[in-house]
Amino acid sequence: MQTTSRGFEALCEYLRAYTESDRFTSLASETQALEEDLAEIRYSVHIRGDRVRVGEYGGEADYSAEVEKTFAKFRQGTVKDYRVRFSDPPDMDHVEARILDLVARLHPEVFDALDVYHERHRDYLDGVIGAFDREVQFYLAYLEYIKRFEGAGLTFCYPQVSDESKEVRAEEAFDLALADKLVLEGSTVVCNDFYLKDPERIFVVTGPNQGGKTTFARMFGQLHYLASLGLPVPARRARLFLPDRIFTHFEREEDLGTLRGKLEDELVRIHDILKQTTSDSILVVNEIFTSTTLEDALVLGAAVMKRIAALDVPCVYVTFVDELASFGESTVSMVGTVVPDNPTLRTYKVVRKPADGLAYAAALAEKYGLTYNALRKRVAR
Repeated sequence: MQTTSRGFEALCEYLRAYTESDRFTSLASETQALEEDLAEIRYSVHIRGDRVRVGEYGGEADYSAEVEKTFAKFRQGTVKDYRVRFSDPPDMDHVEARILDLVARLHPEVFDALDVYHERHRDYLDGVIGAFDREVQFYLAYLEYIKRFEGAGLTFCYPQVSDESKEVRAEEAFDLALADKLVLEGSTVVCNDFYLKDPERIFVVTGPNQGGKTTFARMFGQLHYLASLGLPVPARRARLFLPDRIFTHFEREEDLGTLRGKLEDELVRIHDILKQTTSDSILVVNEIFTSTTLEDALVLGAAVMKRIAALDVPCVYVTFVDELASFGESTVSMVGTVVPDNPTLRTYKVVRKPADGLAYAAALAEKYGLTYNALRKRVAR
Protein backbone atom coordinates (compact mmCIF):
# COMPACT_ATOMS: atom_id res chain seq x y z
CA MET A 1 0.00 0.00 0.00
CA GLN A 2 1.36 3.40 -1.02
CA THR A 3 0.99 6.38 1.28
CA THR A 4 1.99 10.02 1.00
CA SER A 5 1.72 10.62 4.75
CA ARG A 6 5.10 11.43 6.28
CA GLY A 7 3.89 9.94 9.56
CA PHE A 8 2.90 6.60 8.02
CA GLU A 9 6.03 6.51 5.91
CA ALA A 10 8.13 6.97 9.05
CA LEU A 11 6.12 4.26 10.83
CA CYS A 12 6.59 1.80 7.94
CA GLU A 13 10.32 2.47 7.95
CA TYR A 14 10.43 1.95 11.72
CA LEU A 15 8.52 -1.34 11.47
CA ARG A 16 10.78 -2.53 8.67
CA ALA A 17 13.88 -1.90 10.78
CA TYR A 18 12.24 -3.40 13.88
CA THR A 19 11.22 -6.68 12.18
CA GLU A 20 14.78 -7.08 10.87
CA SER A 21 16.39 -6.44 14.28
CA ASP A 22 17.97 -9.20 16.39
CA ARG A 23 15.51 -8.46 19.18
CA PHE A 24 12.49 -9.24 16.99
CA THR A 25 13.93 -12.19 15.08
CA SER A 26 15.07 -13.94 18.28
CA LEU A 27 11.65 -13.34 19.86
CA ALA A 28 9.90 -14.76 16.79
CA SER A 29 12.10 -17.90 16.64
CA GLU A 30 11.75 -18.58 20.38
CA THR A 31 7.99 -18.09 20.18
CA GLN A 32 7.64 -20.51 17.25
CA ALA A 33 9.78 -23.17 18.94
CA LEU A 34 7.82 -22.89 22.18
CA GLU A 35 4.48 -23.07 20.37
CA GLU A 36 5.60 -26.26 18.62
CA ASP A 37 6.64 -27.82 21.93
CA LEU A 38 3.31 -26.94 23.55
CA ALA A 39 1.38 -28.27 20.55
CA GLU A 40 3.03 -31.69 20.95
CA ILE A 41 1.76 -32.12 24.51
CA ARG A 42 -0.95 -34.78 24.84
CA TYR A 43 -2.78 -35.66 28.05
CA SER A 44 -5.96 -37.35 29.18
CA VAL A 45 -8.61 -36.10 31.58
CA HIS A 46 -10.66 -38.58 33.60
CA ILE A 47 -13.81 -37.17 35.20
CA ARG A 48 -15.73 -39.11 37.79
CA GLY A 49 -18.29 -37.28 39.88
CA ASP A 50 -16.62 -34.17 41.25
CA ARG A 51 -13.11 -35.59 40.83
CA VAL A 52 -10.86 -34.82 37.89
CA ARG A 53 -7.67 -36.79 37.21
CA VAL A 54 -5.03 -35.78 34.69
CA GLY A 55 -2.64 -38.34 33.24
CA GLU A 56 -0.36 -39.08 30.34
CA TYR A 57 -2.12 -39.78 27.07
CA GLY A 58 -1.96 -43.52 26.36
CA GLY A 59 -3.68 -43.70 23.01
CA GLU A 60 -7.18 -43.87 24.48
CA ALA A 61 -10.13 -43.62 22.10
CA ASP A 62 -11.64 -40.23 21.37
CA TYR A 63 -15.17 -40.67 22.69
CA SER A 64 -16.44 -37.48 21.11
CA ALA A 65 -15.78 -38.95 17.64
CA GLU A 66 -17.48 -42.20 18.66
CA VAL A 67 -20.59 -40.39 19.90
CA GLU A 68 -20.86 -38.35 16.67
CA LYS A 69 -20.52 -41.55 14.66
CA THR A 70 -23.28 -43.27 16.64
CA PHE A 71 -25.79 -40.45 16.19
CA ALA A 72 -24.88 -39.64 12.58
CA LYS A 73 -27.51 -42.12 11.31
CA PHE A 74 -30.27 -40.02 12.89
CA ARG A 75 -29.35 -36.93 10.88
CA GLN A 76 -32.07 -36.18 8.32
CA GLY A 77 -31.26 -33.10 6.27
CA THR A 78 -31.14 -29.62 7.74
CA VAL A 79 -32.72 -29.51 11.20
CA LYS A 80 -32.98 -26.95 13.95
CA ASP A 81 -29.96 -26.87 16.20
CA TYR A 82 -31.10 -27.37 19.81
CA ARG A 83 -27.62 -27.43 21.28
CA VAL A 84 -26.89 -25.00 24.06
CA ARG A 85 -23.97 -22.72 23.31
CA PHE A 86 -21.76 -22.03 26.29
CA SER A 87 -19.80 -18.82 26.54
CA ASP A 88 -16.03 -19.12 26.25
CA PRO A 89 -14.51 -16.36 28.40
CA PRO A 90 -10.87 -15.45 27.78
CA ASP A 91 -9.86 -16.31 31.35
CA MET A 92 -9.70 -19.83 32.73
CA ASP A 93 -12.02 -20.89 35.53
CA HIS A 94 -10.64 -22.58 38.64
CA VAL A 95 -11.09 -26.12 37.24
CA GLU A 96 -9.27 -25.33 34.00
CA ALA A 97 -6.48 -23.61 35.93
CA ARG A 98 -6.04 -26.66 38.15
CA ILE A 99 -5.96 -28.98 35.12
CA LEU A 100 -3.25 -26.82 33.57
CA ASP A 101 -1.20 -27.01 36.78
CA LEU A 102 -1.36 -30.80 36.64
CA VAL A 103 -0.39 -30.83 32.94
CA ALA A 104 2.63 -28.65 33.81
CA ARG A 105 3.70 -31.22 36.41
CA LEU A 106 3.53 -33.94 33.76
CA HIS A 107 5.73 -31.90 31.33
CA PRO A 108 8.02 -29.79 33.55
CA GLU A 109 10.72 -29.20 30.90
CA VAL A 110 8.32 -27.46 28.49
CA PHE A 111 6.67 -25.32 31.16
CA ASP A 112 10.01 -24.42 32.74
CA ALA A 113 11.06 -23.13 29.31
CA LEU A 114 7.77 -21.19 29.17
CA ASP A 115 8.58 -19.53 32.53
CA VAL A 116 12.04 -18.55 31.28
CA TYR A 117 10.52 -17.21 28.04
CA HIS A 118 8.00 -15.10 29.99
CA GLU A 119 10.66 -13.62 32.24
CA ARG A 120 13.05 -12.87 29.39
CA HIS A 121 10.40 -11.16 27.24
CA ARG A 122 8.31 -9.56 29.94
CA ASP A 123 8.81 -6.14 28.31
CA TYR A 124 8.61 -7.44 24.75
CA LEU A 125 6.28 -4.69 23.45
CA ASP A 126 8.22 -1.95 21.68
CA GLY A 127 7.36 1.51 23.03
CA VAL A 128 6.74 3.11 19.63
CA ILE A 129 4.53 0.26 18.43
CA GLY A 130 2.61 0.21 21.70
CA ALA A 131 1.98 3.96 21.54
CA PHE A 132 0.80 3.70 17.92
CA ASP A 133 -1.55 0.84 18.79
CA ARG A 134 -3.16 2.89 21.57
CA GLU A 135 -3.35 6.18 19.71
CA VAL A 136 -4.60 4.88 16.37
CA GLN A 137 -7.72 3.59 18.15
CA PHE A 138 -8.61 7.19 18.99
CA TYR A 139 -8.16 8.38 15.40
CA LEU A 140 -10.22 5.51 14.00
CA ALA A 141 -12.96 6.17 16.57
CA TYR A 142 -13.01 9.87 15.63
CA LEU A 143 -13.37 9.05 11.92
CA GLU A 144 -16.26 6.75 12.78
CA TYR A 145 -17.80 9.44 15.01
CA ILE A 146 -17.86 12.16 12.34
CA LYS A 147 -19.76 9.95 9.88
CA ARG A 148 -22.99 10.89 11.65
CA PHE A 149 -22.39 14.56 10.81
CA GLU A 150 -21.46 13.90 7.21
CA GLY A 151 -24.75 12.03 6.85
CA ALA A 152 -26.51 15.23 7.93
CA GLY A 153 -24.77 17.26 5.21
CA LEU A 154 -22.04 18.75 7.42
CA THR A 155 -18.51 18.72 6.05
CA PHE A 156 -15.07 18.10 7.55
CA CYS A 157 -11.68 18.87 6.07
CA TYR A 158 -7.99 18.48 6.77
CA PRO A 159 -6.92 22.10 7.33
CA GLN A 160 -3.83 23.87 6.11
CA VAL A 161 -1.74 24.50 9.22
CA SER A 162 1.18 26.74 10.07
CA ASP A 163 3.21 27.38 13.20
CA GLU A 164 4.27 30.78 11.86
CA SER A 165 1.44 32.52 10.02
CA LYS A 166 -1.39 33.79 12.22
CA GLU A 167 -3.64 34.57 9.28
CA VAL A 168 -6.45 32.09 9.93
CA ARG A 169 -9.73 31.40 8.14
CA ALA A 170 -12.54 28.85 8.00
CA GLU A 171 -15.59 28.36 5.80
CA GLU A 172 -18.84 26.74 6.95
CA ALA A 173 -17.37 25.90 10.35
CA PHE A 174 -19.50 24.69 13.25
CA ASP A 175 -19.32 23.79 16.93
CA LEU A 176 -18.92 20.00 17.16
CA ALA A 177 -20.49 19.70 20.63
CA LEU A 178 -23.64 21.60 19.67
CA ALA A 179 -23.87 19.81 16.31
CA ASP A 180 -23.79 16.44 18.10
CA LYS A 181 -26.93 17.43 20.02
CA LEU A 182 -28.74 19.06 17.08
CA VAL A 183 -28.10 16.22 14.63
CA LEU A 184 -29.59 13.71 17.05
CA GLU A 185 -32.64 15.97 17.39
CA GLY A 186 -32.91 16.41 13.63
CA SER A 187 -32.41 20.18 13.97
CA THR A 188 -30.50 22.49 11.61
CA VAL A 189 -26.86 23.28 12.37
CA VAL A 190 -25.85 26.88 11.53
CA CYS A 191 -22.33 27.23 10.11
CA ASN A 192 -20.15 30.35 10.26
CA ASP A 193 -17.18 31.78 8.38
CA PHE A 194 -14.28 33.82 9.76
CA TYR A 195 -10.86 35.11 8.77
CA LEU A 196 -8.01 37.16 10.19
CA LYS A 197 -5.51 39.04 8.03
CA ASP A 198 -2.33 40.71 9.29
CA PRO A 199 -2.28 42.70 11.51
CA GLU A 200 -5.69 41.41 12.72
CA ARG A 201 -5.48 39.07 15.70
CA ILE A 202 -8.54 39.48 17.94
CA PHE A 203 -12.19 38.73 17.19
CA VAL A 204 -14.35 40.86 19.49
CA VAL A 205 -17.77 39.18 19.40
CA THR A 206 -20.85 41.13 20.51
CA GLY A 207 -24.58 40.83 19.98
CA PRO A 208 -27.78 39.71 21.71
CA ASN A 209 -27.87 37.02 24.38
CA GLN A 210 -28.42 33.48 23.11
CA GLY A 211 -27.29 34.62 19.67
CA GLY A 212 -24.41 32.20 19.09
CA LYS A 213 -21.51 34.20 20.57
CA THR A 214 -20.35 31.50 22.99
CA THR A 215 -20.84 28.82 20.34
CA PHE A 216 -18.58 30.82 18.00
CA ALA A 217 -15.91 31.05 20.70
CA ARG A 218 -16.06 27.31 21.40
CA MET A 219 -15.90 26.57 17.68
CA PHE A 220 -12.74 28.68 17.27
CA GLY A 221 -11.00 26.79 20.07
CA GLN A 222 -12.20 23.39 18.85
CA LEU A 223 -10.92 23.97 15.33
CA HIS A 224 -7.41 24.76 16.52
CA TYR A 225 -7.35 21.96 19.08
CA LEU A 226 -8.53 19.29 16.61
CA ALA A 227 -6.09 20.58 13.98
CA SER A 228 -3.22 20.29 16.46
CA LEU A 229 -4.14 16.60 16.91
CA GLY A 230 -4.00 16.05 13.15
CA LEU A 231 -7.74 15.42 12.86
CA PRO A 232 -10.26 16.58 10.24
CA VAL A 233 -11.93 19.75 11.52
CA PRO A 234 -15.64 20.69 11.29
CA ALA A 235 -15.46 23.07 8.31
CA ARG A 236 -15.56 22.96 4.52
CA ARG A 237 -12.15 24.64 4.26
CA ALA A 238 -9.80 25.95 6.92
CA ARG A 239 -6.35 27.48 7.42
CA LEU A 240 -5.31 27.42 11.07
CA PHE A 241 -2.44 28.29 13.40
CA LEU A 242 -0.66 25.56 15.35
CA PRO A 243 -0.39 26.90 18.93
CA ASP A 244 1.84 25.81 21.77
CA ARG A 245 -1.18 25.92 24.11
CA ILE A 246 -4.86 26.91 24.02
CA PHE A 247 -6.11 28.99 26.96
CA THR A 248 -9.81 29.53 27.70
CA HIS A 249 -11.67 31.73 30.16
CA PHE A 250 -15.35 30.84 30.51
CA GLU A 251 -17.75 31.83 33.24
CA ARG A 252 -17.75 29.68 36.39
CA GLU A 253 -20.03 29.47 39.38
CA GLU A 254 -18.69 31.09 42.51
CA ASP A 255 -16.62 28.74 44.66
CA LEU A 256 -17.26 29.44 48.33
CA GLY A 257 -14.08 27.57 49.21
CA THR A 258 -11.89 30.29 47.65
CA LEU A 259 -13.51 33.06 49.73
CA ARG A 260 -13.44 35.24 46.59
CA GLY A 261 -16.25 37.09 44.88
CA LYS A 262 -17.02 36.52 41.21
CA LEU A 263 -15.17 39.62 39.98
CA GLU A 264 -12.07 38.86 42.03
CA ASP A 265 -12.11 35.26 40.83
CA GLU A 266 -12.29 36.38 37.19
CA LEU A 267 -9.42 38.80 37.69
CA VAL A 268 -7.25 36.13 39.31
CA ARG A 269 -8.01 33.61 36.56
CA ILE A 270 -7.38 35.96 33.63
CA HIS A 271 -4.18 37.18 35.31
CA ASP A 272 -2.90 33.60 35.61
CA ILE A 273 -3.84 32.86 31.98
CA LEU A 274 -2.13 35.96 30.59
CA LYS A 275 0.97 35.22 32.65
CA GLN A 276 1.28 31.80 30.93
CA THR A 277 0.25 32.89 27.44
CA THR A 278 3.01 33.25 24.84
CA SER A 279 2.93 34.75 21.36
CA ASP A 280 2.45 31.20 20.03
CA SER A 281 -0.71 30.53 22.05
CA ILE A 282 -4.43 30.67 21.27
CA LEU A 283 -6.76 32.54 23.64
CA VAL A 284 -10.56 32.27 24.03
CA VAL A 285 -12.23 34.66 26.51
CA ASN A 286 -15.99 34.45 26.97
CA GLU A 287 -18.23 37.03 28.73
CA ILE A 288 -15.75 38.32 31.29
CA PHE A 289 -16.57 41.02 33.92
CA THR A 290 -20.36 40.63 33.58
CA SER A 291 -20.77 40.98 37.35
CA THR A 292 -19.58 44.59 37.46
CA THR A 293 -20.82 47.93 36.10
CA LEU A 294 -20.50 48.85 32.44
CA GLU A 295 -17.93 51.54 33.26
CA ASP A 296 -15.74 49.15 35.28
CA ALA A 297 -16.16 46.40 32.68
CA LEU A 298 -14.94 48.80 30.01
CA VAL A 299 -11.86 49.83 32.02
CA LEU A 300 -10.96 46.25 32.98
CA GLY A 301 -11.72 44.91 29.51
CA ALA A 302 -9.53 47.55 27.89
CA ALA A 303 -6.64 46.59 30.17
CA VAL A 304 -7.02 42.90 29.27
CA MET A 305 -7.33 43.73 25.55
CA LYS A 306 -4.17 45.82 25.70
CA ARG A 307 -2.26 42.87 27.16
CA ILE A 308 -3.68 40.43 24.57
CA ALA A 309 -2.77 42.79 21.73
CA ALA A 310 0.78 43.10 23.08
CA LEU A 311 1.10 39.29 23.13
CA ASP A 312 0.10 39.16 19.43
CA VAL A 313 -2.01 36.00 19.91
CA PRO A 314 -5.02 34.88 17.83
CA CYS A 315 -7.96 35.40 20.16
CA VAL A 316 -11.75 35.35 20.43
CA TYR A 317 -13.05 37.84 23.00
CA VAL A 318 -16.81 37.63 23.66
CA THR A 319 -18.16 40.69 25.46
CA PHE A 320 -21.25 42.82 26.09
CA VAL A 321 -19.09 45.97 25.90
CA ASP A 322 -19.42 47.25 22.32
CA GLU A 323 -16.63 49.83 22.74
CA LEU A 324 -14.02 47.03 22.87
CA ALA A 325 -14.89 46.01 19.29
CA SER A 326 -12.97 49.05 17.99
CA PHE A 327 -10.03 48.76 20.38
CA GLY A 328 -7.33 48.98 17.69
CA GLU A 329 -6.05 47.72 14.34
CA SER A 330 -5.58 44.20 15.71
CA THR A 331 -9.29 43.85 16.57
CA VAL A 332 -12.09 42.66 14.28
CA SER A 333 -15.71 43.25 15.22
CA MET A 334 -17.96 40.17 14.87
CA VAL A 335 -21.67 40.43 15.66
CA GLY A 336 -24.32 37.80 16.36
CA THR A 337 -27.15 38.77 14.02
CA VAL A 338 -30.94 38.76 14.32
CA VAL A 339 -33.77 38.58 11.80
CA PRO A 340 -34.10 42.16 10.42
CA ASP A 341 -37.89 42.25 10.58
CA ASN A 342 -38.04 40.60 14.00
CA PRO A 343 -35.06 41.37 16.26
CA THR A 344 -36.33 38.91 18.88
CA LEU A 345 -35.36 36.04 16.55
CA ARG A 346 -31.68 35.01 16.33
CA THR A 347 -30.07 33.79 13.12
CA TYR A 348 -27.05 32.34 15.00
CA LYS A 349 -24.89 33.77 12.24
CA VAL A 350 -21.84 35.67 13.47
CA VAL A 351 -20.56 38.09 10.83
CA ARG A 352 -17.92 40.80 10.44
CA LYS A 353 -19.66 44.14 11.04
CA PRO A 354 -19.45 47.04 13.49
CA ALA A 355 -20.92 46.42 16.92
CA ASP A 356 -24.56 47.56 16.96
CA GLY A 357 -25.82 46.76 20.43
CA LEU A 358 -27.62 50.11 20.70
CA ALA A 359 -29.32 49.59 17.33
CA TYR A 360 -30.48 46.18 18.49
CA ALA A 361 -31.84 47.64 21.73
CA ALA A 362 -33.60 50.38 19.78
CA ALA A 363 -35.21 47.79 17.48
CA LEU A 364 -36.50 45.86 20.48
CA ALA A 365 -37.85 49.01 22.07
CA GLU A 366 -39.59 49.91 18.80
CA LYS A 367 -41.10 46.43 18.50
CA TYR A 368 -42.59 46.49 21.99
CA GLY A 369 -43.60 50.17 22.02
CA LEU A 370 -40.97 51.24 24.54
CA THR A 371 -39.30 54.07 22.65
CA TYR A 372 -39.15 57.53 24.20
CA ASN A 373 -41.86 58.92 21.96
CA ALA A 374 -44.11 55.89 22.47
CA LEU A 375 -43.77 56.13 26.25
CA ARG A 376 -44.55 59.87 26.20
CA LYS A 377 -47.73 59.23 24.26
CA ARG A 378 -48.84 56.57 26.71
CA VAL A 379 -48.03 58.72 29.75
CA ALA A 380 -49.86 61.70 28.23
CA ARG A 381 -53.04 59.65 28.08
